[in-house]
Amino acid sequence: MKETVPINAFDRCGELLTFAAERYGMAETTTPDSMATEIPDRLIIGPKDGVVYPLTVSYCGNCSMPLEYCEYYPDYEKCKQWLEKNLPDEFERMKLGSTGTGTSSAAAGTGTGNASTEAADADDEKKRQKRGGKGMMKTKKAKEEGPKKICLSRSARGRKKSVTVVTGLATFDIDLKLAAKFFGTKFACGSSVTGEDEIVIQGDVKDDLFDVIPEKWPEIDEDFIDDLGDKKR
Repeated sequence: MKETVPINAFDRCGELLTFAAERYGMAETTTPDSMATEIPDRLIIGPKDGVVYPLTVSYCGNCSMPLEYCEYYPDYEKCKQWLEKNLPDEFERMKLGSTGTGTSSAAAGTGTGNASTEAADADDEKKRQKRGGKGMMKTKKAKEEGPKKICLSRSARGRKKSVTVVTGLATFDIDLKLAAKFFGTKFACGSSVTGEDEIVIQGDVKDDLFDVIPEKWPEIDEDFIDDLGDKKR
């Protein structure tokens, strides 16, 4: 009985490659070592030569982003004002960088005149506005300052019930949700925000509000509160 010797798969592959090289005149066989490729530098993990660690990143106090992203913020002018006041060295560096770009552009396009420069600035502004898409932060619009006045009225709810309507608290920069919660706790009733600057309190508490509101918010004098009487909703 013959003894069977197990065949190593790798040895078998090597024999086949050697046979193919001899049979078809290949110069040399391909081995796993020859197929290895060098790893690009950008994929190498770990410290890199010429880089000082730990890295220091400066952030803008206006847009809260790294300084190199300030130019893509909608309110770039305020970013520059903040940089000039708090980081003058970085401001000068960014200013020199933008001036150098403008100088090289002018040298390349001699004779195009001021019209081409203005067109290029307009194109840069459009790119800055479009870049970022929906994720771009929008500047908050300043509130239109109007007359500060709180109006109280009573409205019928059914045949025997009534509600008290409070408007104008937002003109004093008061959080309507917190105010509605306070009224509900104070009068032990339902209270909710029903409009942009309107709170509805279940029950007739209009007369009590003339004392409660100035007591809760001292900046609101009783003279700023008007009684509109009974009104239909």
